[in-house]
Amino acid sequence: MAFVLSEEQQMLRDSAKAFAAEKLPVSQLRALRKENKPYDTSAWKEMAELGFAGVIIPESFGGSGFGHVGLGQVLEAQGRTLAATPLLSTAMIGASALLLGGTSLQKDAWLAKIASGEATVALAADEGAHHDPARVRLSATKTGAGYTLSGEKRYVVDGAEANLLVVAARTSGAAEDANGITLFLVAGDAKGVTRTGLKTLDAHAAANISFKNVEVGADAVLGAVDAGHGLLEQILDRARIGAAAEMLGAADAAFEMTADYLKVRKQFGQLIGSFQSLQHRAAIMFTELELTRSCVAAALDALDRNANNISELASLAKARAGETLHLVSNEAVQMHGGIGMTDAHDSGLYMKRARVLEALYGGESFHRDRYARLGGY
Repeated sequence: MAFVLSEEQQMLRDSAKAFAAEKLPVSQLRALRKENKPYDTSAWKEMAELGFAGVIIPESFGGSGFGHVGLGQVLEAQGRTLAATPLLSTAMIGASALLLGGTSLQKDAWLAKIASGEATVALAADEGAHHDPARVRLSATKTGAGYTLSGEKRYVVDGAEANLLVVAARTSGAAEDANGITLFLVAGDAKGVTRTGLKTLDAHAAANISFKNVEVGADAVLGAVDAGHGLLEQILDRARIGAAAEMLGAADAAFEMTADYLKVRKQFGQLIGSFQSLQHRAAIMFTELELTRSCVAAALDALDRNANNISELASLAKARAGETLHLVSNEAVQMHGGIGMTDAHDSGLYMKRARVLEALYGGESFHRDRYARLGGY
């Protein structure tokens, strides 16, 4: 593949960066944190009007069908300002779930609403403290009219506000079997659904969700009964690649912020950027960023080509982006010195967001191990 954006993709990238800088700056995240709000609904509406929510949705459903490379540019731009929006959970994960496994009726019901910004989506997959897609204990019992869901999901991104939940449930098998998992589409306000918003480290929206005898029809099944694990992994791979794009944006911005500081801060009568040890550390960060950029670009391109190695590239991109953002966010705080340790400075916010994104949908160790297993080791 050529790691060069088309003219249209460059225009989308520039538009997304300009919007994030103007309407979704870091100062907005601080305001949302102070007001305990999940995201700015008016800004989300504007994003939808600009077409950001429907980038991967076909034109027949109200989107632009612009592809995953295009959406990656928007996610990266959002990551640069630590923007709190439902873009990843809805435009990437939710839309992907419906495009990959939805029936024509399910697509008709939801895709246009996603593209217009009318509906948001959340993926309810994990139940424990660590990412484990096969560990599903939330039960879905067959009834005459459909299924009854009972159980709990933890740390569901944007789960407290989502109109639609994509829920992984167990319809057969043991608690950690890959077989026997079925995905369901559940309305966020369905009877028996209780959502508890969480106060998160990075001030981004998440919730624990309990399901108590939640009744859904047979038409709520996404994909095939008992064979949902494969579909779930496809959805999660898109989530991981989208998260990696956002992490790349955050790392890029943190690096630029630090490089600018090295050019103006003086110690012992000299600019600290003239110190060789700091120059070496900055060079390492720059190199790691370029490697990460290549990994993320390859993964996004693989999605658009429907390549047969999407899973491998998803884990590679997620692991690499996690390691790079961890390094750059640490260095941002350290090189800013005392001011970097205060909440008044943005570097601390980048570090907090980094730690959450690193763990989301599997951390570095999870994906290094997965990449090796997929490669036959």
